[in-house]
Amino acid sequence: MKKTISMELIEKLGKPNSKIKIAFKAIWILAITGLIVLPLYIFTVSIDLGGLYGGMPSLKSLENPENDLSSELISSDGVSLGRYYRYNRSQALYEELSPQLVNTLLASEDHRFETHSGIDLQGLLRAVAGVLTFQYAGGGSTITMQLAENLFNTMSENEGLLYNVPGLKQIIIKTKEWIIAARLEKNFTKKEILAMYLNTVSFGSNAFGIKTAAETFFAKTTDSLNYQESAVIIGLLQGTTAFSPVYNYDRSIAKRNQVLNKIYRHGHIDKTELDSLKQLPIDLSSYGVSNHNTGLATYFRSMIKTELTLWAREHGYDLYEDGLKIYTTIDSRMQKYAEEAVEKHMADLQKVFNEHWKGQNPWRDLQGREIPDFLENRFKSSEHYRALVKKYGAGNDSIKIVMNLPRKMTVFSWEGEIDTVLSPLDSVKYYKHFLHTGMMTMDPHSGHIKAWVGGINHKYFKYDHVRQGKRQPGSTFKPFVYGAAVENGYPPCYEVPDAMVTFQVVGDPPTWSPPNHDGTYGSGELMTIRQGLARSVNTVTAFLMQQIQPQNVVDFAHRVGIESELEAVPSLCLGVNDVSIFELVGAYSTFANMGISTKPYYISRIEDKNGNVIENFVPKTKQAISPQTAYKMLYMLRGGVEEQGGSSQGLSMELKIDNEIGGKTGTTNNASDGWYMGVTKDLVSGVWVGGDERSIHFRNWSLGQGSKTARPIWDQYMRSVYSDPTLGYEKGKFQQPPGGIDVALDCSRYGTVNSDSTVVEEPAWDPNSIN
Repeated sequence: MKKTISMELIEKLGKPNSKIKIAFKAIWILAITGLIVLPLYIFTVSIDLGGLYGGMPSLKSLENPENDLSSELISSDGVSLGRYYRYNRSQALYEELSPQLVNTLLASEDHRFETHSGIDLQGLLRAVAGVLTFQYAGGGSTITMQLAENLFNTMSENEGLLYNVPGLKQIIIKTKEWIIAARLEKNFTKKEILAMYLNTVSFGSNAFGIKTAAETFFAKTTDSLNYQESAVIIGLLQGTTAFSPVYNYDRSIAKRNQVLNKIYRHGHIDKTELDSLKQLPIDLSSYGVSNHNTGLATYFRSMIKTELTLWAREHGYDLYEDGLKIYTTIDSRMQKYAEEAVEKHMADLQKVFNEHWKGQNPWRDLQGREIPDFLENRFKSSEHYRALVKKYGAGNDSIKIVMNLPRKMTVFSWEGEIDTVLSPLDSVKYYKHFLHTGMMTMDPHSGHIKAWVGGINHKYFKYDHVRQGKRQPGSTFKPFVYGAAVENGYPPCYEVPDAMVTFQVVGDPPTWSPPNHDGTYGSGELMTIRQGLARSVNTVTAFLMQQIQPQNVVDFAHRVGIESELEAVPSLCLGVNDVSIFELVGAYSTFANMGISTKPYYISRIEDKNGNVIENFVPKTKQAISPQTAYKMLYMLRGGVEEQGGSSQGLSMELKIDNEIGGKTGTTNNASDGWYMGVTKDLVSGVWVGGDERSIHFRNWSLGQGSKTARPIWDQYMRSVYSDPTLGYEKGKFQQPPGGIDVALDCSRYGTVNSDSTVVEEPAWDPNSIN
């Protein structure tokens, strides 16, 4: 009986035993097949067999991964002035990342980063289990895998034939990421991978890469980010808009606190620190989205963009993607002082201008009458009008309706942007009331441009008034007349009467006699030519123009740095041909540089993204005039400060004490343009102020003269420069040429002339030698 039961039991147990054997056999077959098929599959993906999977990056591209980087413009004192980019991105080295930032990233995104080899099997299995149990608690994607996606766009590029098979695309993509991640781990250190990852992700607010994100949200460098700030920024990786502290503050706080909890769980902070950090608000007082309208030297950055783009193309680079470092001569501190001086004075001057024209429009013809249809004609020259014509057709009544249809808009004001309702035509009217300016500073000895202010606000007024804009220089051109005279033998103390000078000209009437700024033709007073320049007396300037002839003045001006076309006509002595601030500053600098003309320049060198110097730049120089002539002209220009009635005597006393200053104001006849040129032993600066068009100006000359509109900007700027000891600019005297001066500058040894130009006393030089 027992034997029978045992046999039956054995028989029963034997059946399932065979099934288990079959199951084990199947598992072994699958395992062996998997061990063969899986590597084979991965291999075929890596070589893109038959184009089934799409291409993979080469080993060379892995060793040198390409990442579009913004090119950076850097000041002479090492400050970033701005970037040129398609994506606002710049790189940070691992050594530039704060330990708090690194800990935050790893705790939040990949805490086994240091131990895995690009693929986190534990995290991957957890992700698969979560999907199968519908309890998903995080993905298995590592930082290295995310970097693979960021660098090589596996989600969107290099699609193979199998991508069209349902369900296969995502498997192939993940396989690619695993392969690329493994290769990245093989070719780079952990520190390099971590830095590369942070440099390639977007944080929203036009910030690509951790360096830009730190600047955008907290105005900090990456090495100074603390745990609270790092948690905010790393939280953005889960959703740049959803967790933006700017657009979704409460959700950003919640996400930040989640990240802080992870930092606590991994032992980087204690419970007290955690609770304290969670109570902090997110400080957005320094938040600022980088764009080409913000920051320092906006006009300068915009002006040289075309030049840099051309240079990059000629040298095989892309300005917007190759991460070039462009080192400029601009000093960020001086640039700041220049912009501050412009803002302060122009805001005040605009109030005066608005009050001056209260209830009236400032666009006037030569007789002072308002120009009819001025606004309509200006609107017709706008892009907006051309777009309306394209949409409705020329002459369509709809265009006029749109021109006068009020709509919401944000406009510029000196008190800040204003949200208002204006029609397009009213908008033109509003903006045409603004006065504009341009300013440039140059080191006359090196040719370095130290500050460049092209206008009052780059966002709303793009036109650059330093180099792009040209206007009549008025009396600031006179030093070139006097310079030609001095070069031809006239000493600074040569005396000339303030009397009418008449030129024979072509036309009707056949003569021209330039009046002084007060409308008179001279007081008869005898004055030195230094006094004539200091007081900006037109008749004295005309006398010298008549003696030395216009062509000699043209040649002299071109030699010292004026590049614009000049007409060799008598009226040139009053500055009737348009020139730029850029040219005037360069030309005046010749006087302060021993007669050596140095073309203003603004780029010292360009480096590639690895810090290799691609090109060094040097200024173009030439000996334009003798050191003797140059120093005499400095003495002439000093007359504006030192001579009674000089147009620069109104400068602040703190500037004039223990300091030699050469200065020249300039104002056109109808006060459309106000100028000031200031020269010290180390710096030459020029300022222009005027309306958007020549027809827009003060009604009277006294309010629009350069001493009122432009000189105060130079005054404020130079006081700021001298007050900053870190700049190294000190007051002092102009350097005399080697061997001293060949004439006495005390006016004691020269004779005088009558109105008919006959010599009363024989001077120490021969007037017949003048050509």
